[in-house]
Amino acid sequence: MVSAALLHRFRHIATLRYWKPVQTGIEADDDTAEVLRLSGASPYRVLRDGVRLRQPLSPHLSAALAGTSISLGALMDLAWSQAETDRWIVEGAGGVLVPLNDQTLMIDLITVLGLPVVIAARSGLGTINHTLLTVEALRARAVHIAGVVMVGAPNVDNRIAIETRGHVSVVGELVDLDPLAPDSVQRAAASIASGGELDPFFL
Repeated sequence: MVSAALLHRFRHIATLRYWKPVQTGIEADDDTAEVLRLSGASPYRVLRDGVRLRQPLSPHLSAALAGTSISLGALMDLAWSQAETDRWIVEGAGGVLVPLNDQTLMIDLITVLGLPVVIAARSGLGTINHTLLTVEALRARAVHIAGVVMVGAPNVDNRIAIETRGHVSVVGELVDLDPLAPDSVQRAAASIASGGELDPFFL
């Protein structure tokens, strides 16, 4: 939902595109198709290429069960083959420390791509620890954090804790939507701050 909202929010950027480099559980959940549906964006706005794995597991395990291995180099070759004028919303799979293979974590891909990061965080119990650990991991790699988008029922205490203890801005809050539909996501997109820091970025 966050990627779709961001793609809609910054639709005025003509060269903005969406890419999910690694997708697991592709037979049940096609995040690229869902982002396209919810954002109301044109098909040219998404890059469908990348690693697509059947089992809904951590990327390294899903790849192993498929008899393959995820190559950071191959993903970067794909990224570098795109037009230099393109700007990107790149969505991860799992958290920043999720393994892609025996040597590589998602944060390695984030670091090599060099995009600012928007952290998508739940708003409820447990989010302070999870979000602050993510902030620390990213800063340890000198990755620029553009902000946090909190998803779920607004929680003022958790928002304040994340902003003050993490020294990071919450740039948007998205409530859970039921039904999850293009019109509701596009209305929710208005709650995300505008600003140059948020384009392009890794989510």
